[in-house]
Amino acid sequence: MSTTAGAFIAGGIAACGAVTATHPFETVKIRMQLQGELQSSSSSPHFYRGPIHGVSVIVRNEGIGGIYRGIGCAYIYQILLNGCRLGFYEPMRHTLATTLFNDAKTQNLGINMFCGAASGIMGAMAGSPFFLAKTRLQSYSPFLPVGTQHQYKNAWDGLSKIYRGEGVKGLYRGVGAAMIRTGFGSSVQLPTYFFAKRRLVQHLGMEEGPALHLASSTASGFVVCVVMHPPDTIMSRLYNQNGNLYKGVFDCLAKTIRAEGFFAIYKGVIPHLTRILPHTILTLSLAEQTTKLVKKLEDKILGPETRVL
Repeated sequence: MSTTAGAFIAGGIAACGAVTATHPFETVKIRMQLQGELQSSSSSPHFYRGPIHGVSVIVRNEGIGGIYRGIGCAYIYQILLNGCRLGFYEPMRHTLATTLFNDAKTQNLGINMFCGAASGIMGAMAGSPFFLAKTRLQSYSPFLPVGTQHQYKNAWDGLSKIYRGEGVKGLYRGVGAAMIRTGFGSSVQLPTYFFAKRRLVQHLGMEEGPALHLASSTASGFVVCVVMHPPDTIMSRLYNQNGNLYKGVFDCLAKTIRAEGFFAIYKGVIPHLTRILPHTILTLSLAEQTTKLVKKLEDKILGPETRVL
């Protein structure tokens, strides 16, 4: 495989391509997670009723710019998150497999999940301020507001205002929820992808190529969504709050379930699935291609001996 730096770059490029296509559904998901916050289901608004309805409502009232609010922050976040997730996963797995089993090629579910979670948590910590600004930008609507509204001109204006008002601590508001969310998702994303890929090759005789990457990515995306959505809802609310409505992850979880019922933590799950499936498919499929390109570039510049096997 390519060097860690090369894998980081390849993962970041792949994720940026994916987020361009899926960002509109992320905007709808966040607004659905925030609508009716701490209100009973009978009294909560239903401005956004699903992925297609949500996209059409936002575009009709706010234009294309409304559905792509926060895209700049999303790019930076995806570079940091998926750069870490795809860049550090294999080196960590390689080291642990060699240390514990004396064989770098050994595939162990526990090691794979640990490395997936650890690499994802590193990315979540690095990108948390940008996800914070992105969430607040996406939740803002001058026509159909949901949740706390933050009027930022752009990403830089948002980050500057948060820093001036709350300092570095404010920029990392909700980072605990982000680490849990991404740890959950990352612990299953790559292990599920590679597991599905091996099984499809072994049992269905599929060969390396786009069809295999697509099928493996689809399986991975579905599992990620199911596992990650509850902490994702909590993270959205912690990021978007003004003041100290929630004291932390468990306080937010308890207040949400008490006020809105258990299934409130699955608000926006359909837009999330609509986003995460193509996002995972595009990210992992593009990563296969960008990694190959980065490998060739590294071989030309640094020579094959630089690769970390």
